[in-house]
Amino acid sequence: MEDNNRNLILATVLSFLVILVWYTVFAPEPVSDQPSGVPLAEQSVGDQPLAPSVPGATTAAPADLAAVPETAEPAGRVAIQSPALAGSISLAGGRIDDLLLTRYDETQDDGAPDVRLLSPSSATADDRVNINVTQPYYAVYGWTPGPGVDAALVPNPATVWTQESGDVLAPGQPVTLAWDNGAGQIFRRSFALDENYLFSVSQSLENNGDAAFAAAPYGLIARHGRPQTENFFILHEGVVGMHDGTLIETKYDAMTELDPIAREGRADVYEIGGNGWIGFTDKYWMTSLAPAPGQAFTAVVKYVDGADIYQTEARFPMQTVQPGTSLSADSYLFAGAKVWEVLRDYEATPGIEGFVDSIDWGWFYFLTKPIFQLLHFLNSYIGNMGWAIIALTFVLKTLVFPLARKSYISMAKMKELQPQMEEIKTRTGDDRMKFQKEVMELYKREKVNPAAGCLPILLQIPIFFSLYKVIFVTIELRHAPWLGWIQDLSAPDPSSLLNLYGLLPYGVPAQGTLLHSLTLPALAIALGISMWLQQRLNPAPTDPAQKMIFAWMPWIFMFMLGGFASGLVLYWITNNVITILQQYTIMTMHGARPDLLGNVKSSIPTRKRVAQAKPGDKGKGK
Repeated sequence: MEDNNRNLILATVLSFLVILVWYTVFAPEPVSDQPSGVPLAEQSVGDQPLAPSVPGATTAAPADLAAVPETAEPAGRVAIQSPALAGSISLAGGRIDDLLLTRYDETQDDGAPDVRLLSPSSATADDRVNINVTQPYYAVYGWTPGPGVDAALVPNPATVWTQESGDVLAPGQPVTLAWDNGAGQIFRRSFALDENYLFSVSQSLENNGDAAFAAAPYGLIARHGRPQTENFFILHEGVVGMHDGTLIETKYDAMTELDPIAREGRADVYEIGGNGWIGFTDKYWMTSLAPAPGQAFTAVVKYVDGADIYQTEARFPMQTVQPGTSLSADSYLFAGAKVWEVLRDYEATPGIEGFVDSIDWGWFYFLTKPIFQLLHFLNSYIGNMGWAIIALTFVLKTLVFPLARKSYISMAKMKELQPQMEEIKTRTGDDRMKFQKEVMELYKREKVNPAAGCLPILLQIPIFFSLYKVIFVTIELRHAPWLGWIQDLSAPDPSSLLNLYGLLPYGVPAQGTLLHSLTLPALAIALGISMWLQQRLNPAPTDPAQKMIFAWMPWIFMFMLGGFASGLVLYWITNNVITILQQYTIMTMHGARPDLLGNVKSSIPTRKRVAQAKPGDKGKGK
């Protein structure tokens, strides 16, 4: 029994140390319809298909955004309106630079503003976009001139476009912009939008001149200045993309350390043969360029020295447009929330490979992905993410029940062998080696594995951290309520002993801080009690050191996990309750019913009265 307790303590202490390091070192700061547009496979130059690019194909760099001139006057805007988005397109550069996610608020406070994804630069902002433009973030498309073509004959990021057709960009209502270079070439840019977050962008070049005209289309996403990030160990924020089945991830700090490329600042270049996309991801939001499946292109991850611009680009091969013909290049732009179901639909139509992997599933994706999918499935039926987490816990406990059952049976047998172990201890005395040998022979003879008692705890660790990852990175848990005061399962329990859990009109320390977890949120207390009751299924160890560790463990976990996401604490509480019921039932079936009430009473310290001798009694009885 002592060996079993030692192994159990070792597993518990190790898991506690992992959580302690995780919390103290890496704790976070408090904080589909098919898109319209023509697939690239159907693009043409006159009657000829657009030639695919191949590794090594000639591409040209887009115009330097750092050199975009200020517009003399507001160039006008085209409104964007859909069930998921609101904003506008600037006619200066024809860029998408004003975008709100109308399904998401910045906070849960009443009147909180919608989440802003894209922001204009000072060169393209006007009175109708009265926002902070200290960190512009936008998508812009264009053309780079070919050999012998004057750069003034292609539109640059400051070119003022004309609204040729369409009034408001909305689902089923495309908008087309046009620009005539005055030399016989007309450039057009058409935008279409679905019900969620996917734009279809078609760029066309009509050559009405007397000579051939060479140009290369491109799309780029730019962020001016390093954006505010969670800056958390387990979360990737920065460049994300797919390179023919290989995930691309580059953090902002790493972008500034890229190898310099002449005339392009610092850049990484990926020649993508036909399946890829590139962009920027935040914790919950993403903006990415996605050429249609089968279209080869060059993806560029770039940091512009001096201007402090982080940039991703999708460059298409240089094309020559003969007189009287035209060229069109269509692609997609995703700008919105990383909703798993929406991303999955975009993988199917239009076929953006690996788009779901823009969610940071982590190294243990083989656990986090199925756990999230199961949680999502349960929530679709239950309609409440908190109850879905409880249902998920029941499912996971059922899956690991065979191993847990063996563990509980082993613990029951260990309890049955306790008298024999005491007899061995009495017989062997201080001969520790002989005691260990006879105990191991007893285990072997009775077919008992003393380490089996560690299995329930060891099984919890990978599931716990996988669920932690799921709750932390998936937007489906953001601001997801359970019941009562728990209105955001992705945030710590906001209740606190300091204000008597809302009875007093006082504020509490910021959620997620160590001070807040020390004020005993209600869920943390429930966690500590459930762990304490789980320990009471077995008598307290006789060894004083082991007994002390067991006594303190639930309350240490209570304080440490109080600052974790309430959804994760809810999972742990449910897991403890199910474990108590399972262990009690199985041990009872094997004739080793735990004396839960007796163990509880024996664990409560009582004051022993010591009789004091009277002064006059000294020497009596001699």
